[in-house]
Amino acid sequence: MSGFVEKPEPVQVPGLTHLHTGKVRDLYRDEAGNLVMVASDRMSAYDWVLPTEIPDKGRVLTKLSLWWFDKLADLVPNHVLSTELPAGAPADWEGRTLVCKSLDMVPVEAVARGYLTGSGLLEYNESRTVCGLALPEGLTDGSELPAPIFTPATKAAVGDHDENVSYEEVARQVGAETAALLRQTTLAVYSRARDIARERGIILADTKFEFGFDGETLVLADEVLTPDSSRFWPAAEWEPGRAQPSYDKQIVRNWLTSPASGWDRTSEQPPPALPAEVVEKTRAKYTEAYELLTGLPWS
Repeated sequence: MSGFVEKPEPVQVPGLTHLHTGKVRDLYRDEAGNLVMVASDRMSAYDWVLPTEIPDKGRVLTKLSLWWFDKLADLVPNHVLSTELPAGAPADWEGRTLVCKSLDMVPVEAVARGYLTGSGLLEYNESRTVCGLALPEGLTDGSELPAPIFTPATKAAVGDHDENVSYEEVARQVGAETAALLRQTTLAVYSRARDIARERGIILADTKFEFGFDGETLVLADEVLTPDSSRFWPAAEWEPGRAQPSYDKQIVRNWLTSPASGWDRTSEQPPPALPAEVVEKTRAKYTEAYELLTGLPWS
């Protein structure tokens, strides 16, 4: 069992129709047919949406995504139409809301990896492959790959795991032409972002994108290159052969699996509330990532 510990009731706003409550975002449709995405402060870990929120997290994700969309605009268009708050929306939506173009979404998580870790490392240790792509011997946790690779995954419902799939499976699902475009665009965006992050002392180990079509044009959607969708590591502390320190929810994961939480991850019991210290440290990691990447103070 997994999912929401406490699923929130959607906010009712005149003129908006609630479509979906995700792990982090709430999705609405306005009267013009556009999508309204609201990034909450919810935190997910181990397929659970936790009962404790991280203050400002949704605003960090939104503001950082907008910064990246601007940096990537010459490579791929994005879905953002406006950052204006819809009429009648609660004040708390300020800074966490995007009005977006409605797209025909591609049912694939477009993942790019430049370093070996996570589920990729698990597969590599078993077969020396990631998503069926052969990799050289001798790699370890945190190793830089010879070149970035496209390692797609299926999109999972709340409470389920995304599952890595082969490129051939993506081509079967969406067609060879779309699969090739998806791979080419994903690797181009990853390479641009990797270089920008590297200049700021950050390693972009891997990241996932979502794409949709506006007519025949591939468009970058959802969030992009945030601590929720990417692994960012401090370059000065990079040391292959061990788990790397990161700018993401690792503090939360570590506490949940420690004796201090009292939670058995293998049980069907929901995880407990996070202590204030873990909440504050996690918030600090998210805001630090924003400041380091953009060079702007968090406010």
